Amino acid sequence: MTLDINAIYAEQVTLNSLVQNLLYGSGTVGAILVVVGLLLIDAGTARRKNLFNSTIEKTLGFFIGFATYYVIGFGFWAAQYYVMVDATIGDSLKDWWIGGAMTNVLAHNVDPAVFPGLNTFQIFIFFLAVFAGIINILLHFAVSERMKPAAFYITCVVATIVSSILSFATWGSVGPLTNAGFHDFFGVGFVYMFPAGMALALTPMLGKRPGMMEPHERVSAYLAPSIGLAAPGLLLIFAGLPMVILSCLFFFDPEALAVSVTMAETSVGVALNNYALVWAGGAITGMLIAYKSGNYAYTLLGPLAGYVAGASGFDVYMPWQAFILGLVAPFGAYIVYEFTLKRGIDEHKLFPLFIGAGSVGMIALGLFKSGTPRGGYLGIEEGAYAFQHGEISLVMQLVGTAVCIGTGFVTALVLGLIFKATIGLRVDHDDQIDGLDNKYWGLEPDVITHADNTPRA
Repeated sequence: MTLDINAIYAEQVTLNSLVQNLLYGSGTVGAILVVVGLLLIDAGTARRKNLFNSTIEKTLGFFIGFATYYVIGFGFWAAQYYVMVDATIGDSLKDWWIGGAMTNVLAHNVDPAVFPGLNTFQIFIFFLAVFAGIINILLHFAVSERMKPAAFYITCVVATIVSSILSFATWGSVGPLTNAGFHDFFGVGFVYMFPAGMALALTPMLGKRPGMMEPHERVSAYLAPSIGLAAPGLLLIFAGLPMVILSCLFFFDPEALAVSVTMAETSVGVALNNYALVWAGGAITGMLIAYKSGNYAYTLLGPLAGYVAGASGFDVYMPWQAFILGLVAPFGAYIVYEFTLKRGIDEHKLFPLFIGAGSVGMIALGLFKSGTPRGGYLGIEEGAYAFQHGEISLVMQLVGTAVCIGTGFVTALVLGLIFKATIGLRVDHDDQIDGLDNKYWGLEPDVITHADNTPRA
């Protein structure tokens, strides 16, 4: 079969479209760097006897979510643009499942009148599939070393499908909640708050790890192998996310006019500077809290808290506002972190960052950016999807936050109850103490610490 140049739809493969495709492709690279950064943080903080198992479960959970998204997930997110033009969610799923017509066609063979910018949508499958995998990695931070592998892997499939449906409602410009006024530039709701909601249900079911909250007769202390690895992991995340931010922008004529994925007015430079300054502000406040409290955790939580709080509004803040938000956000993480410590709750990552700092960011948007026009789609001038017909509102920020966390909670609660009644949910207590590397893989750490070698009473 030879290429018929005369049959090509040149509008699908212009130089301008190639530049945009490269930009969105770079966002995928940035997202993968985030994955590596998260795995480095895990490698530095998991108990030595569980180190390989914890890291490999996160890796496999990532690819389960990644593959599931290719099979069915993208069609849910893309459906908002189908509904906008009077098609259905079913039409989108038919086109964009792994065997769908739009997934399995060369862009230059498709008439732009049928589907313009097809290459960009196809690249977005890869881009969003990475984030589907990241959701599972984040969830694993909350259940690591105590959830049975089979239960976790099944959860990965379900979480991918449910978060994909949630992204239809909350991330884009014409989904139901977004179009009504909920604003979330970076997907904080379905990527971060959703797994935090799942952790709210699963953490009490799984209980505390031996030696984590107080000394145990066989584990005198919970010792991480190399917490120092968390710092380069943190910086790797910082390095990867700017490329992801570029992929949360849409570009239209003239030349490369940038609007955010929510159709808010923005620019590349301002969005990136907002990103930089929330990290810097969070790092400064986190440092002060860490030295004041003597708790190293805030040196890591601080910059991440600034980022999570600012991510929902990178497109609408001005840099000075982003810096102030970054300075304030770690206090949200601090309040939640101290709350969990005092009550012996064994979850110190998702709750402080995504429920604490994430909620601070959502509320700040509703308070200080209320009335900012966004929503709809550029080129539509009237009707329910008119360009920038909607405005940010505090009520919708609260509604969206509750929906994202609540969806995660209900999903995990149902799954947890099913697992407890069938295959089991929690790793046996003695197996947690002896270490999962040995139980599942026959691996032993090369160093035995005093805490790991406390004799059986």
